[in-house]
Amino acid sequence: MYTVGMAANDRNNPIRQQSSDSDYSLIEFMKNYPDDAACLDALWRERFAPDGHTADCPRCEKPRRFHRTKTRASYTCDSCGLHIHPMKGTIFQKSTTSLHLWFYAMYLVASTRCGISAKQLERELGVTYKTAHRMMKLIRTDLMKDDGDEPLSGDVEIDETSWGGRPRNKHRTRAEAAAFREAKPTILGMVERGGRLRLRVIPSRRGPALSRTVKANVNPASMIFTDDWQAYKPLRYDFLGHRVINHSRGMYVDGDTHTNTIEGVFGNLKTGMRGAYKKVSPRYLQSYLDEFAWRYNARHEPGAMFSQLLARASRS
Repeated sequence: MYTVGMAANDRNNPIRQQSSDSDYSLIEFMKNYPDDAACLDALWRERFAPDGHTADCPRCEKPRRFHRTKTRASYTCDSCGLHIHPMKGTIFQKSTTSLHLWFYAMYLVASTRCGISAKQLERELGVTYKTAHRMMKLIRTDLMKDDGDEPLSGDVEIDETSWGGRPRNKHRTRAEAAAFREAKPTILGMVERGGRLRLRVIPSRRGPALSRTVKANVNPASMIFTDDWQAYKPLRYDFLGHRVINHSRGMYVDGDTHTNTIEGVFGNLKTGMRGAYKKVSPRYLQSYLDEFAWRYNARHEPGAMFSQLLARASRS
């Protein structure tokens, strides 16, 4: 005999469980942004009127009440009739794509751990590949760009890696293999322990290019941790301290001296890039690195990643 009772959860009102790692679920997104009008209203509140009605009117030169125009993507001053377009000056300007689709694209980009390709975005949104590629490029370059305003500080791990495939001819000489490696783009990674990440494409892993990039992005009062690569040796005079882990002797951890954090970042970066994008041109590599660095850094900031993207879109 079975006992018929109430379901543990309300099927008509699903909620995000406390045990979930998600900070903003799809159900919550659809409730907050059910249509294009709701997205436009959110952009209006974010940029001009936090209460949804009162904003500074440029023509009246004082706060006025506004109402949403029925036939245009704008808000009209109740006093003088001036139109303010919330999408003007943002990545949504002059786009014929629904603002609802733009918001959903931002949600997908923010909710993935290893990125999403333009082809997958095309399938999710039902737009053309050209449109999906343009949307993805604008979100990545305009909203996820790393301006690098404040240098990294505290305990900072630094390492470099090459980007690109392996040589097809496995029987190359050692000199040929070294030349192949040197020809590939070099990525310099710098990460605060428990803090921010910064990734930069540099001309070479040798000489002043590496030192110049480190000094431009790390506070001199920081303790830096590197491996025993010779290009890091000149840095010991420019920072509070410089600890080296000797990888050439098979050492990877010596107390708190290690570069495991930045090496873990490189592992996730390369796995994500190969899985989502397959191949990235050196010309656009920096923008892809900014995307991964933004996603890494955004997890430390308050609020859902989508909310952070929306705030950036409102300031662009």
